[in-house]
Amino acid sequence: MEHHQHQPAPLSPPEAAAVRRSMRDGRLALTRRSVLRAGALAASALGGSFALSACGIPPAGRTDPVRTPDHSATEKRLAFSNWTEYMDVSDDGKHRPTLEAFTRRTGVTVRYTEDINDNDEFFGKIQAQLAAGQDTGRDLVVLTDWLCARMISLGWVQRLDPAHLPHATKHLAAQFRRPAWDPDRAHSYPWQGIPALIAYNKKATGGRTVDSVSQLLDDPRLKGRVGFLSEMRDSVGLTLLDMGKRPEDVTAADYDAALARIRQGVDRGQIRRFTGNDYTNDLDKGDLAACIAWAGDIVQLQKDNPDIAYAVPKAGYMISSDNLMVPNGARHKRNAERLIDYYYEPKAAARLAAYINYTCPVDGVRDELAKIDKELAANPLILPDEGMAARSHAFRALSTEENKEYARKFSDLTGA
Repeated sequence: MEHHQHQPAPLSPPEAAAVRRSMRDGRLALTRRSVLRAGALAASALGGSFALSACGIPPAGRTDPVRTPDHSATEKRLAFSNWTEYMDVSDDGKHRPTLEAFTRRTGVTVRYTEDINDNDEFFGKIQAQLAAGQDTGRDLVVLTDWLCARMISLGWVQRLDPAHLPHATKHLAAQFRRPAWDPDRAHSYPWQGIPALIAYNKKATGGRTVDSVSQLLDDPRLKGRVGFLSEMRDSVGLTLLDMGKRPEDVTAADYDAALARIRQGVDRGQIRRFTGNDYTNDLDKGDLAACIAWAGDIVQLQKDNPDIAYAVPKAGYMISSDNLMVPNGARHKRNAERLIDYYYEPKAAARLAAYINYTCPVDGVRDELAKIDKELAANPLILPDEGMAARSHAFRALSTEENKEYARKFSDLTGA
């Protein structure tokens, strides 16, 4: 495919604006239980995204996978880069229990760094090294599916050895097994799934259920009290589903039709605003009666407010994933595979799910999670049953040019 042959272009202004929004109040800001320092991160993100072109680094074509000697047998360590607050910690905040248990068992020490604040920013950190076939200093990274697709297409990710991943192969949930961008999970395994669906405040709706995008956009009783997300793939994806379209197969015409549908809600004053995670306060108070929301936020809000409810639309819901990958040049691929496989053991996966409250991509954890928290084990947002999992949809991977164009049009709609 043609877009596999070119270096990803620098961010367009709408894409850069999306980075700023995401760091200030997007999915990465709060659902990982962390309020990021927007000003400093915005500067570093935009600097990282644009510095490569400013410094004159030449564009790179697709890189063939690098055969790097593996030093795992003699160097019992690995470097793991993850998002902020995306790992279980002890109550006193001094320990990471699952990581420490892994080290006790294997003797492999983990240099764990929470240095991923935004996909584009992190890509800017490692892009030049990967393009040059150099070691990034990281053996394992966690990135969102659309960026994983981008890196795999560039040949910058190592293939995983199924023989080293017996638990992962056995326990990977069917919902996550065959993404179009990495068939059969040859290069990646999901860390957590991130559903987007509908949330509402029962007090604010007068006890009425809100369970479709059509209600959000057309019910006059909700006028001025509806929120849509500033994350394009979730808001447009759910709208496409409501229109009978598949986000997996979205065309330019489908996309424009979905934007026009949302535009009607804006023009009529039905939609109060487009939000990142800052919808949580308004939903909690009832200033927003209903909105598109992320499952991790709903789980957290319901702990303190019994009026918060959610609905999975009959048309389906959107899901994305953050994924474990071994970048080219990594010195400790075998150790990284051991850690991936460890987190697909039900006990470790349950401990992680209990802390993070996202959709767990590991089958067979219900009993282990129930030992920690019976309510969480029974929550379909964390452990969806087969029927719910079958209703999930993923936005298809976009080419660089499509991403720029779709981001521009969505930015025009939201006024960002």
